[in-house]
Amino acid sequence: MSSKKNIAVAYYTALGTKNLGAVKEFLHPNIEFSDPQETVIGKEAVFKAAERFSSIFSKITIYAKFGSEDQALIVYDVEIPAISKNLRAASLLSFEDDLISKIELIYDMGSLNKTS
Repeated sequence: MSSKKNIAVAYYTALGTKNLGAVKEFLHPNIEFSDPQETVIGKEAVFKAAERFSSIFSKITIYAKFGSEDQALIVYDVEIPAISKNLRAASLLSFEDDLISKIELIYDMGSLNKTS
């Protein structure tokens, strides 16, 4: 069995480098993705959402990673050229059969409006 933390890091590394073929390989057939704006269910639907997301960012930088037996948490910055500040996000990933079965994306768009 692979470390859930390592799988999560590999998934976000593939996403960050826009290696969409690799991204798809990490997804469970019944994956559920949710963020503050939407919930998407199923491998093809989640993959399409990842494709759309990959078209708007230029870089993902992982800052922290934690793992347990069946979950991992990744904290990262997303550099989006259309937004002047990076978006800090956290993703809680759950696993089934060493595939990502759930992604709960947490971020605060309001923080992008604050001045540092």
